[in-house]
Amino acid sequence: MRRIVMIFAIVAFSATVGNAQESVVDTSKTSEISFKTLDIDYGVVEQKSDGTRVFEFTNTGAIPLVLVNVAASCGCTVVEWAKQPIKPGDSGKISVKYNTNIVGPFHKAVRVFSNAKNSPVMLTIKGDVKPLPQTSGLNHK
Repeated sequence: MRRIVMIFAIVAFSATVGNAQESVVDTSKTSEISFKTLDIDYGVVEQKSDGTRVFEFTNTGAIPLVLVNVAASCGCTVVEWAKQPIKPGDSGKISVKYNTNIVGPFHKAVRVFSNAKNSPVMLTIKGDVKPLPQTSGLNHK
């Protein structure tokens, strides 16, 4: 009886090891996201100006790239991105819009989550929003 149990254990162990070896991931068949730049500096911008900037990227991997989520660090930044897969060698864009109604310096992060082997990727935007010139409201003639 012991011998049968031992043989069964050896067979079960061998089958488990064999299956584990088959499930090794081929890392050469992954997607990879490469950005032209990871940081955008708005510089000094006027209050209520266009706060939209674009991050451009390329899928430098071997399989289609899927952006799962793109998350800004606060509600003052809105992001938009393509929801369809990006084929190997193709490019895409992530649009980032900062709320320029908020006066003062800013430094915000945008995290890009994807099926790429280098996910997540951290993007940053920074700048300084200057207030519009004040008008006195007086009408001099």
